[in-house]
Amino acid sequence: MDKQTERVIERTWSKETIMQVELGIMQNMLGSRTEEAVEGSVSFARFLSLSGLNNDNYPFFLKLLEVENHWVIDMMVGHKDPFLLLSPIQPNSYLGYTGFKLLTNWHPGGIYPVTLSVVLGILQAMYASAKDGYKIFAVSINDVNNLGKHLNKELGQDDPNNRCILDILDRLGSLAGTSTDPEKEQMARQANNIRTFYFDKRKKMEDVIPQVLLVKSDYVAKETAPRQLFVD
Repeated sequence: MDKQTERVIERTWSKETIMQVELGIMQNMLGSRTEEAVEGSVSFARFLSLSGLNNDNYPFFLKLLEVENHWVIDMMVGHKDPFLLLSPIQPNSYLGYTGFKLLTNWHPGGIYPVTLSVVLGILQAMYASAKDGYKIFAVSINDVNNLGKHLNKELGQDDPNNRCILDILDRLGSLAGTSTDPEKEQMARQANNIRTFYFDKRKKMEDVIPQVLLVKSDYVAKETAPRQLFVD
């Protein structure tokens, strides 16, 4: 092969072009819209789970949380406590941003409860100390509303996800009266208001959280089942 031909071929299939193709295949797989894609995502989740979570690969674990398929999530979580899945990772702004972004994207009931537990566990760890957590990622009123919208009054406060949400709201609410920052103060008051409306059976959540955020969905209706699964 002469040099000119080699250069033409390299321009046609450069490293960047090949990476774009790989990325496209990965995105289609994680979309999990076909049986083949779901099986690929399950296999990838199994690979990540066996590889172990660390500071280099945890963004991939977060990316898998966007896969709206419980078979994929179950493979990634395995027998671990979902609330503690990402506990080895030190709280940081990327975790906070991603956690609230996912809560914002999901409708109430529109995501697998175990997936929700993973995200709530991230935020519970971050705001174990509300003051320190707020310094890492400053929560807005919109963030608090998108957290509170996932409360399910029908399940009661003994439901693990409800209990975790209420705990996070309680910690954020404790920031009320501790700052002269009006946005921080309003956020903390809203967190307390949401908790109050949840516990008061006479009040409706749509009276404290914008109704548009409370539109329900059903994660089961959106899932595609794989044809076969790994059995460990």
